[in-house]
Amino acid sequence: ASFLLLCFRSPLATPLIFGLLLQAPLTQLSTITQPNFVLLLADDLGIGDVGCYGNDTIRTPNIDRLAKEGVKLTQHIAAAPLCTPSRAAFLTGRYPLRSGMDAINDYRVIFWNAGSGGLPPNETTFAKILQQQGYSTGLIGKWHQGVNCESRNDHCHHPLKHGFDYFYGMPFTLISDCQPTETPEMDRAFRRKLWLSTQMIGLITLTAVLGRLTGLISVRWKTLTCLAGFSLLFFISWFSSYGFVRYWNCIMMRNHGITEQPMVTDRTTSLVLQESLSFIERNKHKPFLLFLSFLHSHTPLLTTEKFLGRSRHGLYGDNVEEMDWMVGQVLDAIDKEGLKDTTLVYFASDHGGWLERQEGERQLGGWNGIYKGGKAMGGWEGGIRVPGIFRWPGVLPAGTVIDEPTSLMDIYPTVVQLAGGAVPQDRVIDGRDLLPLLRGTVAHSEHEFLFHYCGVHLHAVRWHQKDTGAVWKAHYVTPIFSPPRAGACYDRGFCPCFGEGVTHHEPPLLFELTQDPSEAKPRSADTEPLFDTVIRKIGRAIEEHRRTLTPVPEQLSVSNVVWKPWLQPCCGTFPFCWCDKEGDN
Repeated sequence: ASFLLLCFRSPLATPLIFGLLLQAPLTQLSTITQPNFVLLLADDLGIGDVGCYGNDTIRTPNIDRLAKEGVKLTQHIAAAPLCTPSRAAFLTGRYPLRSGMDAINDYRVIFWNAGSGGLPPNETTFAKILQQQGYSTGLIGKWHQGVNCESRNDHCHHPLKHGFDYFYGMPFTLISDCQPTETPEMDRAFRRKLWLSTQMIGLITLTAVLGRLTGLISVRWKTLTCLAGFSLLFFISWFSSYGFVRYWNCIMMRNHGITEQPMVTDRTTSLVLQESLSFIERNKHKPFLLFLSFLHSHTPLLTTEKFLGRSRHGLYGDNVEEMDWMVGQVLDAIDKEGLKDTTLVYFASDHGGWLERQEGERQLGGWNGIYKGGKAMGGWEGGIRVPGIFRWPGVLPAGTVIDEPTSLMDIYPTVVQLAGGAVPQDRVIDGRDLLPLLRGTVAHSEHEFLFHYCGVHLHAVRWHQKDTGAVWKAHYVTPIFSPPRAGACYDRGFCPCFGEGVTHHEPPLLFELTQDPSEAKPRSADTEPLFDTVIRKIGRAIEEHRRTLTPVPEQLSVSNVVWKPWLQPCCGTFPFCWCDKEGDN
């Protein structure tokens, strides 16, 4: 008692107590009903591209402000290293193979707006549950989860069928084909083979005709006619799709209607931002969910003139800095409408940066900091460890950093429960409610194991040993880098999931990520006393996990990803699909 009395008599006591009294306490959740949600998801952004994650040359002051005013996650993990499966997991809170949204072949994403695969109608997104809870729900930007199933206008995979009241953006994804001045990107190697095959067939046909005319070979004209017809049909069969990628895939939609076909890339950024701000303004008097799914920073890196040449990292850096500015505009709109204290803002990327994306000496993909690997690599940290930032003033403690394994799938139960909804009980939900961890009421993430898939192939497993704080990671399959030790598959453009391009490890490669986050020094039975114990523990977890998997239709099978003309969204009379309703307005 005398010690306490002495403390209060100290000249330092008065300002200390006064400061504690002035510090804003965290709001009790019971006093907040149905907060707004603004979910900001970047495309192909590397964790090393953001200032608050260690980049000191690309300027991201607005994303950094989010981290300063909220909670930064340093071990935030995507459920897949590519767009379509990662976003499916984000929307459903489930590993993508549970919904058939991960690949059994080399076609690992939705390839065409006119494919029949996509997020199945029986999947329940967080948007659908929030819609049922009375929320206004909007998706602005990229979808990449499919459009139609059986007819051009059934829209079975469309955002409006998955809980969004309003959609403006690309049903597909940005690709370099959308920019007429850029080198085509989509299925580039396959297209080269098709061109070569066409030229060879044409050359054979021409040689045969010349031989017949000169009498050097004896071939019936009927045979030559059939050969010429086959050459023409072969050319039409592939050029009708690949020859018009910009018209078939690079379109903009508002709800079910097409507004631009092909999209006018010069105004895409301003329209996406304008739509986002308008959605906030229209819905400020009722609870809303805005999912702003950026087209940045995916190639062809659409960047307005205002930001060109501003960064020290070429066009990619310019594009990231423009996206950061867009984040700032959204945050300013939230502040302007007086919604800051009632809005949970979340920022992340769908997966790691694309290391192999280069044109000549230009690096057009992102940087993953100290982490090995990148986009398309299901096991290495660089492909799946992404930025993860939450801000909710008065509810989440500002300036907090959490180094616990978390997942993009965790957004699902977190927003559903905050909105007063219930997580579905008729299916496995792999995400975990993050709110107790974000508020600091628990010390550890609920995730003990996270499973890292490349397509449907399990490449690695993470085990969080909570009693010691260790994070073990066992790699069962890794891609073969080319050139060796290059850290990526530069000869292929993407690292594969299976086949000759991967190495199977028995015993698996084992890393302890808290001491070796770069995965540079694998442990072995000779160097790690716990090696056998850890591998056995992870092995049992894999067995339990596989017992929860059930067969589902493969949405990314070859038959589902191929271009089907009868499913092609078209704003005219097919095949004459062209419109510019934004320009008309």
